[in-house]
Amino acid sequence: DMYLKLEDVTRKFNKPCIMDVKIGQKSYDPYASAEKIQQQVSKYPLMEEIGFLVLGMRVYHASSDSYETQNQHYGRSLTKETVKDGISKFFHNGYCLRKDAIAASIQKIEKILEWFEGQKQLNFYASSLLFVYEGSCQATTVRLSDVTLAEKRGVPKGLLSGEDILEYNNNIHVINSTENGKIEASVSKGLSKFYALHKKAYSKRHHSQLSLKVENLEQGNVWKSSTCITQEHLNGNVIPQLEKVFCHMPAEIKESANVEVRMIDFAHVFPSNTKDEGYIYGLKNLITVLQNILDN
Repeated sequence: DMYLKLEDVTRKFNKPCIMDVKIGQKSYDPYASAEKIQQQVSKYPLMEEIGFLVLGMRVYHASSDSYETQNQHYGRSLTKETVKDGISKFFHNGYCLRKDAIAASIQKIEKILEWFEGQKQLNFYASSLLFVYEGSCQATTVRLSDVTLAEKRGVPKGLLSGEDILEYNNNIHVINSTENGKIEASVSKGLSKFYALHKKAYSKRHHSQLSLKVENLEQGNVWKSSTCITQEHLNGNVIPQLEKVFCHMPAEIKESANVEVRMIDFAHVFPSNTKDEGYIYGLKNLITVLQNILDN
């Protein structure tokens, strides 16, 4: 039997952030009537120049534990001057910009671009890319002694003093904490040394194993700094505080973000003997916009 199998791309995510971006300079196919062409062009006259259109997004805000939704009218309101800020909204979780998700998205788009650069059989019209990334870091129960918090949030094992253990489902509770319940997190010059240590450890890592040791951090006195977050101030929920410290960690040092970028919507795909220059143009321009968000 022939059948079409549909996949729920969001199934593995706890708080999926979703964006649909139509790719290409034309949203009408070669056989479209003049009326259809005019209708499509009038919807978003900048499609040919920008090369893509945001059709909608749903973003999880960790700060308020709620979703923000934008529809196609939001995307059509974006101009050459505002498209960068418009897309960056998708990667902002209420605390900070998710640069890890942006970097991972760029890498996945580049793989799609590589395929398009090498094929001359098909041209795509009104097709989209579906972006999905994990908005929540409160997915499972974690002990720093085995599955490290670093692998969920880019936080090193040595963040917590002594043998502190974090457990979180909907909230984080410090089960065992030394030094009067203080969790010390440095946001000062100590971070530069941590980056160097973490990068060195990252290069030696095999799969999910982390070789950076607590002792290295303690000897370097990396986390002995001015910013102390007390257990009382956290009210049992430490993740938002850690978000503020680690969201802007350089993308090349972070763990790979949980991100999906999928090609979807193939109702208007036509045989061709040339590269799909319109789709390629849209991909390249989208990569440029994302890279500008990342750099700035």
